[in-house]
Amino acid sequence: MGSNYEVTDYTLGQEQLERIESVLSDDLIKSGVHSALLIDMAGNIIAKCDNGNCQHDLYSLAALASANFAAVDTMAKIVGEEEFSLLFHKGENENIHFSKVNIEFLLITIFGKEVSLGLLRLKVAEAVEKINSVW
Repeated sequence: MGSNYEVTDYTLGQEQLERIESVLSDDLIKSGVHSALLIDMAGNIIAKCDNGNCQHDLYSLAALASANFAAVDTMAKIVGEEEFSLLFHKGENENIHFSKVNIEFLLITIFGKEVSLGLLRLKVAEAVEKINSVW
């Protein structure tokens, strides 16, 4: 199998999960992000954090996000790219940013107009680095 399809067994202890949730809270929620989710490529939520006002069905969102990312990954290969490592969807009131953490995980952030895309991308890059250091 190619490296894009390798699967490793990940198990998170309570301490690791708390460290990841702390990164989501401290780096993203405190920067103005409404919700942050770490999901696996199958669409399962591994860790989540929000600002307390989240009314979204995050489980459905996670499942759809993984499918969306898989579809875009296939489109990348069709146009000759190895991958598109991030996706961004802009809405009138809410935006969604997807970033690949590693081969197995995606970080999804939901944010409003009050957070600039540039700041968000910087904060997500820092969070991804910290999350990857947990393993």
